[in-house]
Amino acid sequence: MAELAGVSVRTLHHYDEIGLVRSSARTAAGYRAYSAGDVERLREVLAYRRLGFGLREIADLVDDPATDAVARLRRLRRLLLEQRDRAAATVAAIDRELEARAMGIRTTPEEQLKVFGAQLYDAIGSAYPATRRTEPRIAARLWEALGDARTVLNVGAGTGSYEPSDRQVTAVEPSAVMRAQRPAGAAPCVAAAAENLPFADQSFDAAMAFSTVHHWRDPIAGLREMRRVARRVVVFTYDASDTGRRQRFWLTRDYLPEFADLLVGRPSLADLTRAIGGRAEPVLIPWDCADGFFEAYWRRPEAYLEEPVRRAVSVWTRVGPEAEQRAVNSLRDDLASGRWTERNRDLVALDTAELGLRLLIA
Repeated sequence: MAELAGVSVRTLHHYDEIGLVRSSARTAAGYRAYSAGDVERLREVLAYRRLGFGLREIADLVDDPATDAVARLRRLRRLLLEQRDRAAATVAAIDRELEARAMGIRTTPEEQLKVFGAQLYDAIGSAYPATRRTEPRIAARLWEALGDARTVLNVGAGTGSYEPSDRQVTAVEPSAVMRAQRPAGAAPCVAAAAENLPFADQSFDAAMAFSTVHHWRDPIAGLREMRRVARRVVVFTYDASDTGRRQRFWLTRDYLPEFADLLVGRPSLADLTRAIGGRAEPVLIPWDCADGFFEAYWRRPEAYLEEPVRRAVSVWTRVGPEAEQRAVNSLRDDLASGRWTERNRDLVALDTAELGLRLLIA
């Protein structure tokens, strides 16, 4: 068993002793005997270990009564894909440095260390102030959903966009890069992750999260934590299970099919809504949206040709430089030839678009 799993016998003994992976039986000679179910559990444990989880965290994950074997496999798959995406972002950064060195340009020590940042936001966060601003029409929807809440926890708060100024806000943000860009006078910000909020039960009137759930290691766990610490939960996210969304949005349909791979294993809208015990409402995107998230420029295609716009959107980092450059080149050619206009002439008359964005309210 140890040989198959690539661990030491001592490790298996330790897992047995602490109750993490116990063998179901013993042979007549006293050796541990593992059943098929034991092997399945060990596989999960080893996968989480390779993702960097501690043994106590792993025990909570594999013993989660709210998930079955299939749900746990999907969660593992998603976490491994996110690890792959972080590795791809690091490779892309190294490729850029190699190109720079080939031209005789040396990167600074600070730039070299940024390659190994643990959070995706640490790679893209410095680009946020240029294009990621509060869109007032979407903000109005979110603040209305907060109801009469006076104390608000903003989870995955980033630089502080969408934080209501007329309420007592506490922010949570794991990325040091994002925390450093919060403006003077912004709400106090705690360095923590959504999945382990350092607050007592029902500490806040409301908890909010804006366009951040897809960056969390475990979205369901994070949403449950929000529900634990607050009496009301409001979340702005997207419907990863809406396959028609990719067809409605010309960018993913015609230029970036790799976007579909980023959604594999993501929790469905029903899963997210169920985690907070709430409902989902569609959010339409105005054509002149001030916040430059991925879908914001649906009627302004030229914006996607701009490097600062793309660098402030995690999708482009996650699909990798080859897919990004191919999409940009194809879009540039189609705009120049008029092909894009011909394909999407119906968009010109629209003031808003429904592209799968949702407001979850509980």
